[in-house]
Amino acid sequence: MPSTSAKDGTSLHYRVVGDGPRTVVLVHGWMVSGAVWDSLVERLDLSGLRLVIPDMRGSGKSGRPETGYGLETLASDVLAVADASGAQRFTLVGHSMGGQLVQWVAAEVPERVEGLVLINSVPAAGLPLPPEAAGLFRTSAGSREKKQTILGLACKQLPPEALEALVKDSMDISQPAIEHVFDAWTAGGFADKLAAITAPALVLATDDAFLPAPFLRESVVAKIRRARLVYLPGPGHYPQVERPAETAALVSAFLAGTQPA
Repeated sequence: MPSTSAKDGTSLHYRVVGDGPRTVVLVHGWMVSGAVWDSLVERLDLSGLRLVIPDMRGSGKSGRPETGYGLETLASDVLAVADASGAQRFTLVGHSMGGQLVQWVAAEVPERVEGLVLINSVPAAGLPLPPEAAGLFRTSAGSREKKQTILGLACKQLPPEALEALVKDSMDISQPAIEHVFDAWTAGGFADKLAAITAPALVLATDDAFLPAPFLRESVVAKIRRARLVYLPGPGHYPQVERPAETAALVSAFLAGTQPA
């Protein structure tokens, strides 16, 4: 399993699946690790693709520093993994807060990004939560009960075994990552950077209670020049786990339609 170092020396672990000429970097969100992509990866047609799947700092097998959980640092970590994998150009797929990071990277190095898929993405402007929800989310480190409550609110079609896998993964996320990454994605604050994005973008919306389709159309699609929305009815916040076959089909169709020259 390869790894590299972030600018501050934090170890960043990642997986590589497939050996095709086109690199696709899958960026997970808050409260989980790169394992959240497993069901999707199993169903993707990997012809011509090489998937790079990082564990962001504080999760999975990556380092667990006390600090360094701001959006700029996390986006820099994504680029460090892309560089370590040898990808000069790449497509980005981001879920939830990972979608925020994907937007940051696509705005920071537009010449390197061939396309981006934003799955129930947190907007660049952030997503402030009501105080009760914010309290639940931010204090969930190490609490199975709180993780199950959050996933119960977020998901609509999650099989019991998938719920257990998500809870188990989320229980392994470091407390600093839970708290400080939560602070980062709720605050956002970089919507002004999005005009720099030149790549085509697919924004996937579902029946997510926190990020409904009309909200994503206004706060994400409308801010990115070449973005379009696709709506998948049924699942909640984790369609790559709740409905992996349909999500894989949508991602594959986007990749097929944005073949690099």
